[in-house]
Amino acid sequence: MKYHNSLPFVRLWTGNTASGLATWALPFILGLAVLERSLSAVDLGIVLAARTAGFLLAVPVAGVIADRHSRRRVVLWAGLIAGLATPLIAVGMGRSVLLTAAAAAVVGVGQGACRPAFQALTAEVIAEDRRQQANAAMTLAVRVTTLVAPGLTALLSQVASTSALVIGTGVLWLGTALIPPRGTFAPAQTGTRTRFFGEFADGLREARRHPWFLAGLGALTAVIATGYSATGVVLPLVSRDRYDTEAVLAGGLTAYTLGALAGAVVIARWRPKRQGWAALIGLGFYGFAPLSLLFPVHPALVIAAYALAGLGIELFNVPWFTATQREVEPGKLARVSSLDFLFSYGLAPAGLAFIAPAIDAFGAAPVLAVCAVVCFAAPAAAALVPSSRDFRATAPIKSV
Repeated sequence: MKYHNSLPFVRLWTGNTASGLATWALPFILGLAVLERSLSAVDLGIVLAARTAGFLLAVPVAGVIADRHSRRRVVLWAGLIAGLATPLIAVGMGRSVLLTAAAAAVVGVGQGACRPAFQALTAEVIAEDRRQQANAAMTLAVRVTTLVAPGLTALLSQVASTSALVIGTGVLWLGTALIPPRGTFAPAQTGTRTRFFGEFADGLREARRHPWFLAGLGALTAVIATGYSATGVVLPLVSRDRYDTEAVLAGGLTAYTLGALAGAVVIARWRPKRQGWAALIGLGFYGFAPLSLLFPVHPALVIAAYALAGLGIELFNVPWFTATQREVEPGKLARVSSLDFLFSYGLAPAGLAFIAPAIDAFGAAPVLAVCAVVCFAAPAAAALVPSSRDFRATAPIKSV
């Protein structure tokens, strides 16, 4: 039976999609609260920063817990924590920034705890020969969510209050908690309990056993911390100052998402001979985004560059997740996955914090040039690691 006809996969996909929709919708809903003056722009920044802090705090802890206990149970408690804390965001809006930020931090904890647990649960629920298609289907749902969430939020705001929409994301988190299927992972019962830092260190040692993982993670982190952050800051400025229209900003962001959708569709079926190298080439496509902002090119080229960046990021992400689920020791998979989310996506806010001052100090052009070089060079350097060719510790054995 194919994975898309499998009830466990459908439940896994639905739960993961619910968490993605809740994650992406909340910032847009809080943006509506700013328009309604329930929150100020400064308050919004504080609340979103608190959510990010909760996410970063929870990811490594959840990685250890998910390798110590049932991954399904971690998803359950993470979803419940986020779902039950969400209404407090609505209660605090317009009344207490402290309460709103604290509740957002707890939601971030639930969000962060879900990520490594879902990665490990996927390896339990889906057979190895179906995982790439399954990962593609789940990342496809995330991209559709990214595309649909803003418009859906704006539409719902016409018939429901902002507080009701916030509470709606809590309902999605409850779905995340309750819908996914049971896994098959049974933690080893050794009779002794290693301390948190010891277990986290075991995850680090497991990651070090896979040079392709360290190389790929370094490349992904470099691309996100430079190219992703720079274009996030510069694209709105270029759209306004160079092209005198917001259409380039909207077009670039939409093209990125559509490119990612196309990438997920392609990689669901495509099996390149050297999958690791193909994935790293895709990651390098992100360099075209800052490069397109560096020169006064036609707006269509900027939009095309963002479409390429979106296409490439999914040509990387899906094989990367699949290889991690295949190669990493099952009992340490959640910890290694937590390193992925902690370093790659966790450093995106840090990149944003440094990019803006760098642009003020040196100008946009030098910063964009450096970021473009990094985006091209980092994946190329990662490809020099021998095991990066196939994202495998050893070459697969050929059948005779």
